[in-house]
Amino acid sequence: MKNILELQKVCKRFSKSDFMLDEVTFSLPYGTILGFVGENGAGKTTTIGCILNTVSKDSGTIKLFGKTMLDKDTELREKIGVVYDGNNFPGYWTPKQLSWIMDGFYKQWDHSLFLKCLEEFQLPEKQKIKHFSRGMTMKLAISVALSHHPQLLILDEATSGLDPIVRDEILDVFLDFVQEENHSVLISSHITSDLEKVADYIAFIHNGKIIMTASKNELVHNYAVMHCTESQFHKLDTSDIIAYRKRNPQFDVLISNKKEVQRKYKNIVADHVSVDEIFLMLVKGEHV
Repeated sequence: MKNILELQKVCKRFSKSDFMLDEVTFSLPYGTILGFVGENGAGKTTTIGCILNTVSKDSGTIKLFGKTMLDKDTELREKIGVVYDGNNFPGYWTPKQLSWIMDGFYKQWDHSLFLKCLEEFQLPEKQKIKHFSRGMTMKLAISVALSHHPQLLILDEATSGLDPIVRDEILDVFLDFVQEENHSVLISSHITSDLEKVADYIAFIHNGKIIMTASKNELVHNYAVMHCTESQFHKLDTSDIIAYRKRNPQFDVLISNKKEVQRKYKNIVADHVSVDEIFLMLVKGEHV
């Protein structure tokens, strides 16, 4: 399976901060959704900035559609739809006026598709954007991102702060988008329940480092947490332990091969675990 996006050992250091991206590496295959998970300040937005070339990386390689995107590569940019968290457009415009403006930016701008998106999202085309709710504003941004026929959607915390009904509606749009085999979505979020619904792959970032990348099915079906007594914990094979947390009087141990471990340690209970709990174990847990 070919990749629409590839990052290899991408680094970025900031002179006025201790934070840095540290050899960030992951890939996004065609026809899939990758959830980019991390707490606020973990490096999600900086990574996306490097991908879009709005932040200059210090080292490493980034390939979009098999190519390195330079500032002059407008054709590559046409293939990317971007949605940031927050209000993306001047409030005194209406969606109809916004469409006229976007027509000047994008060669493939499709006014009919834009109107169709507005209709599906129940957005008024002649109302000033400043009167839109947060959910309406985000739906408008997604409508714009879709209306120049991109192959790759990149969304930075696009569902943050939205109510569950609006989030679910937007997630359905992403699932529909990747029904086209040459389409993909990169969505950064700290709302892991959203990513569990739609993501094919999940990359975890913490303090500027990728700490794990895995398929969602692998995380959901194979990962688990064993609950051990102290004596049971000390008898475990260290190769089975990804991370652990001591919670007196027991140890919680993150594992990646539930069925195999249950056969190996018959007296230890292992429970399925959510993506959120996996991330917490990776970040807060200790490693052997």
